[in-house]
Amino acid sequence: MNRYPLWKYFIIVVALIVSTIYTLPNFFGETPAVQISSSRQSIPVDTALMGRVEAALTAQHITPDGLFLDGNSLKVRFHDPDTQIKGRDVIQQALGDQYIIALNLLAASPDWLTKLKAYPMFLGLDLRGGVHFLLEVDMKAATDKTMERYAGDIRREFKDKKVRFGAIKRNGNTLEVQLRDAATLKAAEDAVARALPSLSFTSDENSFKLSLTLKPEEITRIQSDAVKQNITTLHNRVNELGVAEPVIQQSGSNRIVVQLPGVQDTAKAKDILGRTATLEVRMVSDDQSMVAEALAGNVPGGYDLLDELTPRGPQKILVSKEVELTGDNINDAQPGFDENGTPAVHINLDSTGASIFRQVTAENIGKRMAMVLVEKGRAEVVTAPVIRSEIGGGRVQISGSMNVAEANDTALLLRAGSLAAPMNIIEERTVGPSLGKENIEKGFHSTLWGFAAIAVFMLIYYRVFGLISALSLGVNLFMLVALLSMLQATLTLPGIAAIALTLGMAIDANVLINERIREELRNGVPPHSAIQAGYQHAWATILDSNITTLIAGLALLIFGSGPVRGFAVVHCLGILTSMFSAVLVSRGFVNLWYGRQRRLTTVSIGQVWKPET
Repeated sequence: MNRYPLWKYFIIVVALIVSTIYTLPNFFGETPAVQISSSRQSIPVDTALMGRVEAALTAQHITPDGLFLDGNSLKVRFHDPDTQIKGRDVIQQALGDQYIIALNLLAASPDWLTKLKAYPMFLGLDLRGGVHFLLEVDMKAATDKTMERYAGDIRREFKDKKVRFGAIKRNGNTLEVQLRDAATLKAAEDAVARALPSLSFTSDENSFKLSLTLKPEEITRIQSDAVKQNITTLHNRVNELGVAEPVIQQSGSNRIVVQLPGVQDTAKAKDILGRTATLEVRMVSDDQSMVAEALAGNVPGGYDLLDELTPRGPQKILVSKEVELTGDNINDAQPGFDENGTPAVHINLDSTGASIFRQVTAENIGKRMAMVLVEKGRAEVVTAPVIRSEIGGGRVQISGSMNVAEANDTALLLRAGSLAAPMNIIEERTVGPSLGKENIEKGFHSTLWGFAAIAVFMLIYYRVFGLISALSLGVNLFMLVALLSMLQATLTLPGIAAIALTLGMAIDANVLINERIREELRNGVPPHSAIQAGYQHAWATILDSNITTLIAGLALLIFGSGPVRGFAVVHCLGILTSMFSAVLVSRGFVNLWYGRQRRLTTVSIGQVWKPET
């Protein structure tokens, strides 16, 4: 007899219920919305802001479909894209530049599904719409930044080795150092050869001038590292700001592709990409005559007049342009409090940074040292304490007139790191939600008609067993979509192609099972035994073919990138669901239909041709 134990039916029923629940959110679509978030935690997003937004919209006779707080942002739903655009303009005018107001799309699922944590799949740029940027890294700037760092390293190395030297001048990728005499020149050469092996040098014994240049392999490494660091920084920044499923990857030797699905506002996307900050340690000039001259509009050469944040408000401070230490040497930055209970940022430096900071503090006891935060090209002094003693160990604390929220913001920006080199946008493309909707419709229709064609063929060719195969195929499709939704995977057009491929592979397993049952019937085996033998004998073949295909899918997942990985994820999940549905689920349906008949004389599986005797 073909009967399942109760626990197997229980597994199938649970799988069907869970698949239905987690598939449903994908049928409700998305609604236009405006997302309001703060660039700094010190600017709150709360119920008071919600009241301001609602009042501003009401004054302009715009009725939103709903307002709600979601984490650190306020989201406002609208009925259609036209109202969404009008609402965005009204909100921007009411709130000013203190908030980031961006267009977005929100899931339209009912509340009871949301409470069950049932969310729709993330959709890629080609299905949901969003922005696409192709960024080119300024390799010259990356090299220039490295040369400036090497100039600082040379200056510190010569001071440490007590080598007396003149000004360090830069000419392209060459640094020129003027020395006093031949002995000093030889000492300088030894110091550079030992401490900076990535630099090649030549010396002029007549003028006692040492010329240092970057080796070709070092230039290649600098440019390669610049791209990698920029990619890491962009990942950190976008992830910190909560953009879902971004695509950030290298394209060529000096270009980076950035895709932000669901972000419709290009200006705000640029703002997200540009939000990087770095810390610079510089020395302060307290010469009152120089400060007075700078305040009069004549800033001395080699100095910057910056704003220092104090409890009494911003005050001007004269800071040297010579950078002693940069954020490149920061391992970690966390908000906290200083010994007086004032909000502060605690920074851990790497070994190189710790050594530099110890040397700088040892040589400048009694002088002021400025912690300069550079964000979006704007520099401001966070704090400028007096150096009381040498500071070692690599643990640095910056504090000043900041509150807890500002300390969190500063730590967040420092953790995200700085760009190794500036980038230029050479390609900018916006994929509108209407085009994404069209792609979804085409993908949905292609899958639907493919499923219908398979179901009709199976029904005609295998009769009742064909109907059971089609039902199992439907279960497989529901399970695959539910899994993608539960994992919050990103679906793209290649992913839809993988779903179509999964349907073909899943029905192939049912074809193998049905043909094995037919073969058993042709050999004169009773129907119940033929069904049992057909599933048992086909299982080994189904397992082998699916495992080999899964290996190929895993290879695509491991070594692929971008759309290839999207295809591979759906492909691998589809293999697992097809094995479950084609064998366990279809056998359950067969047992329900035929297993209840104790004396089974025939089955509806199409024409069974018996061999002639």
